[in-house]
Amino acid sequence: MSEEMIIKTEYSDIMQKSYIDYAMSVIVARALPDVRDGLKPVQRRTLYDMHELGIRSDRPYRKCARIVGDTMGKYHPHGDSSIYEALVVMSQDFKKGLPLIDGHGNFGSIEGDGAAAMRYTEARLQKVSEDVLLADLDKNIVDFVPNFDETEKEPGVLPARIPHLLINGAEGIAVGMSTSIPPHNLGETIDAMKAYMKNPQMTVEELLQIMPGPDFPTGGIVVNKDELTEIYRTGAGKIKIRGRVEVEKLKGGKEQLVITEIPYTMIGANIGKFLNDIGGLVESKTTTDIVDITNQSSKEGIRIVLELKKGADTEQLTNMLYKKTRLEDTFGVNMLAVADGRPETLGLTRIFDHVIDFQFELNTRKYKTLLNKELDKKEIQEGLIKACDVIDLIIEVLRGSRDLKMAKACLMSGVTEGITFKSEKSKAQAAKLRFTERQATAILEMRLYKLIGLEIEALMKEHDTTMKNIARYSEILNNYDEMLKVIIADLDRYKKAYAQPRKTSVENAEAAVFVEKKMEEMPVKFLMDRFGYCRTMDVATYERNKEAADAESRYVLTCRNTDRLCIFTEKGKLHTAKIADLPYGKFRDKAFPIDNFSNFDSSQERIICICSMEELLMGTMLFVTKYGMTKVVSGYEYDVRTRTSAATKLNEDDEVLYAGLVGDNTQIVLQSAEGVFLKFAIEEIPEKKKAAIGVRAMKLSVKDSLEQVYVMTDGEDKIITYKEKEVSLQKLKNGTRDQKGTKIRV
Repeated sequence: MSEEMIIKTEYSDIMQKSYIDYAMSVIVARALPDVRDGLKPVQRRTLYDMHELGIRSDRPYRKCARIVGDTMGKYHPHGDSSIYEALVVMSQDFKKGLPLIDGHGNFGSIEGDGAAAMRYTEARLQKVSEDVLLADLDKNIVDFVPNFDETEKEPGVLPARIPHLLINGAEGIAVGMSTSIPPHNLGETIDAMKAYMKNPQMTVEELLQIMPGPDFPTGGIVVNKDELTEIYRTGAGKIKIRGRVEVEKLKGGKEQLVITEIPYTMIGANIGKFLNDIGGLVESKTTTDIVDITNQSSKEGIRIVLELKKGADTEQLTNMLYKKTRLEDTFGVNMLAVADGRPETLGLTRIFDHVIDFQFELNTRKYKTLLNKELDKKEIQEGLIKACDVIDLIIEVLRGSRDLKMAKACLMSGVTEGITFKSEKSKAQAAKLRFTERQATAILEMRLYKLIGLEIEALMKEHDTTMKNIARYSEILNNYDEMLKVIIADLDRYKKAYAQPRKTSVENAEAAVFVEKKMEEMPVKFLMDRFGYCRTMDVATYERNKEAADAESRYVLTCRNTDRLCIFTEKGKLHTAKIADLPYGKFRDKAFPIDNFSNFDSSQERIICICSMEELLMGTMLFVTKYGMTKVVSGYEYDVRTRTSAATKLNEDDEVLYAGLVGDNTQIVLQSAEGVFLKFAIEEIPEKKKAAIGVRAMKLSVKDSLEQVYVMTDGEDKIITYKEKEVSLQKLKNGTRDQKGTKIRV
């Protein structure tokens, strides 16, 4: 029985090492692309699996579920959803300038619709994938490594013949780092790489004259051209992109704004958010010139139409869209990729350096393989040609040999023992035979029809071709300039076959300037019903409908449209909302929940008091809690701009029972659940900070709690009903704060 070895070590050291191992695994083997082929492992494995399954561009589509299952079983032992998602993205022409997979079925839309389930969709490779990523895999040009269970072999990197990392870009989140590389135009990128290969001293500025910047599949306008040099030099920065807005003239002198291209960052759900943002600008009266918004986008492209009022300022509205919505957005660039087995942030020239080195490596391995094949062919061809010259002797050797081994030994080494010859002369000639093993095997396998004159002539021509190929391949391998010409010729061929016109404009544009019209200040009436639905209206409208408005509303207050609404809750919170954001209109116009305009949540909280910020800042707030704590707080304590803040501090399990503005010469009447009443003057309550709990207002028995708080001015009387008995609050005995109070007998 073997002895166990117990290693004592610090737990934190093991955790640190394990986490670093995990992080590096995520960085290198999952989240980041390789600078050489521009692919993450899941993308590389999916493409290679489709190549192995024979799902080529000229063959029928195959179910995505088959592709995903095969990839997961052979090469990528992770979730099927991650593989399918990678496959879908590689097929979407609005995300990739150069789609690598040809999808058949519902593969999602630019507006954020997801792809159908993998059991419904089909796919095959695009021809460009076969040509520039998967070609020549049989020529030993990249290393193959064992898969996760060592039952298959997979390429460690695909033999990409173009700077794919730049052309299709990349996005990925690893552990402690992320990559975000914008896509570029294939033709321009190839031209820039060719120029850099011819002159490695080229600067980033010179390269950007050939490839001006990113080329997004969604088009748009890059507006900070002057900043691109630094971004591409360092590999990090921010690219500002705008959608393209066109003005179309209509009959009657009207105009409409049409958005035909969107920023790349707006792909997906952000288009819906953009439309909602425009609706919000209309509702908040930021603009009154937009009459209608329609999304007329289709497979032909983006078309979002804003119908305008006659005489609308289109330039001002365009600037508003850039300033107030995501029609102008920022694309964060961080050109992080795996280079030489480790993550590295790469500038443009460093990416080209790695890709060009890779191209030379690929072509060196390719032409070495081809040269070796041609040398093998040359050896065999020369053997067959030589055999044709002495074919009668070879036939005599074959007829006189007892077995194949004896014949082969004679052909290779001139061994004649045991072989029957017609004459000693033939035996002497046979002893001089010195074919190589390959040549001897080829002679023994040669068919008789090869001895026909035309076949011998074809063999001679084939040998000439082989000699030319050997000379050509040797020249390529031994001459840097010849290798360079070959790589450039391949790049030119790919450019001619797959280049597309540029979609994104690159320019220096002035910052969008939008000056909001100053709101005309006016008094309005705020109304909220018992269900929490609120609206505002002008004072005259309220006065005309005063009786109905008061009957239907729980809260009615006068405030200014430039003010803020203050909402105090039983949990001791203060929520604020801009009164200008609330719906404004006629008396019977639709009201909306107060939850829509503030952080108040009617399902979690209860409103105790509502007032305007102007009124609050000029007054004093009284707080009384369920378990008898009280204080007054100066309104200036609540001069805040946050949407939610603490209004008061509460003891555990306590809640605000009453909150309201109070003045001098005020009397407070507290009523407990057990029918104990206490009346005292407001002056007895000390002023505290809002962060204080306060002082005791009334001594309560263990199981008792406050139920009602009444606030009266001096001389005012309130008649309340307590358990069917009328109680005059003015007639209650005056007491002082922190007494037990008087119990009402019923």
